[in-house]
Amino acid sequence: MFRFGMGELLIILLIALVLFGASKLPEIGKALGKGIKEFKKAGKEITDDIEEVTKESEKK
Repeated sequence: MFRFGMGELLIILLIALVLFGASKLPEIGKALGKGIKEFKKAGKEITDDIEEVTKESEKK
């Protein structure tokens, strides 16, 4: 989807550092990580539900 090189990542990190400050970056990273984890978990649950319904309909 998006491909970031090392230069782009450094620029994004520097902008985040200026906007939020060094003390807030770990908190923001932790919150972002939790959000991504929950999003992946919800996606997996939806996929599992779809597979289950598909298997049930194939049995009938």
